[in-house]
Amino acid sequence: MTSSLTATAPRPADSDAEPGPERATWGADVQSRKEQVALAVFIVAPFLAIAAAVPVAWGGWLGWTDVLLMVVMYWLTGHGITVGFHRLFTHKSFKPNRAVKVTLAIAGSMAIQGPVIRWVADHRKHHKFSDRDGDPHSPWRYGTDLRALAKGFWFAHMMWLFDPEQTPQRKYAPDLMKDRDLVRISRQFPVWVLVSLFAPAVAGGLLTWSWQGAVTAFFWASLVRVGLLHHVTWSINSICHTIGERPFVSRDKSANVWWLAIPSMGESWHNLHHADPTCARHGVLRGQVDTSARVIWALEKAGWVEDVRWPVRERVERKLVANQLAEAA
Repeated sequence: MTSSLTATAPRPADSDAEPGPERATWGADVQSRKEQVALAVFIVAPFLAIAAAVPVAWGGWLGWTDVLLMVVMYWLTGHGITVGFHRLFTHKSFKPNRAVKVTLAIAGSMAIQGPVIRWVADHRKHHKFSDRDGDPHSPWRYGTDLRALAKGFWFAHMMWLFDPEQTPQRKYAPDLMKDRDLVRISRQFPVWVLVSLFAPAVAGGLLTWSWQGAVTAFFWASLVRVGLLHHVTWSINSICHTIGERPFVSRDKSANVWWLAIPSMGESWHNLHHADPTCARHGVLRGQVDTSARVIWALEKAGWVEDVRWPVRERVERKLVANQLAEAA
C-alpha cells in the first residue's frame, strides 16, 4: 500500500489554462521544503505518542471511552484507505453510488496519508514497476545483501515519502482528475486532517463531560491511532515485500504476512493482490481474514455498490504456484 502526506491536489483535468498564483501547487510533481516539514511533523508526533502510550496508560490516562473512540476511528479511517483509496479508487474493484464514493474518499483522507488523487497515483506507479526500477518504494532498490536490504526496508517503510520528485498525477490518475467530487475532496485535504485530529477530542469531551476526556481522546484516538495506522499501512510496502509466504505467482516479491491481517484489514494478504490486483478480496484462501472484503460485501448487499470483482475460483487456482508447478511437470 501507498501513503503520501503531501497536501497538494491537482488542477481539474478539463482546464488547459496555466495555473495562477493561487493554483500553482495543484498537482505539483515536486515536493516543497514546507511540505517536507509538515510531513515530518505528522510522522514524528504520532510516533512519539505511540512511544509514550504505555507510561500514559500506566498513569491512568486511558479509559474505555478512549478505547472506543480509538477503535472506531481506526476502523473508519483504515477502511477508508483499504476499501476506498486502494480497492476502489486505485484498482476499480467495484462501482459505488455517489454517496459511498464521497464517504470513502473523506474517510480515507481522515487517515492522514495524503490527498486521494496523490495516494492513487503513487500506488498505481508502484504496481506498474513493482520491485523494479521506477517503483516508488521497493525495499529491494539498493540490492539483495543484508545491508542493502536494511537500507531499502527503511526507505520503503517511510523515507520514500520525502522524495522531492512526486508521481505525476496527470499520468497515473487522469480518471480521478476528471471526477469533480474527488478533485474537491483532494483540495480539502487539510480540512479533513483537522476533522480527523479534533473530532475525537470533541467526542471525548462530550461523552465524559470533562476536559480530561477531551485530552485523553485526542492522545489515543487521534495521535496514537494515526501513528498506528500509518505504520501498519507502511508495513505493507516494507514487510510484505520482504518476508512472508508467496503461494501465488506474481512478477515481484509481494508476500502474505498473516499477523498483519487484522490490523491491516486484509491488506497483508499481499501476494494474491499483486497476482490479481483488481480482485475485491485479498484473503482468498481458507482462514484468511479480510475485513475490507466484508465491508464491500455489506455495501453490495445494501445495494450501494455493484459490479464487484469477487475472486473466481478457477482464476485463483490457476495463479497458485503449486498448480503451475504441477502443470509444468
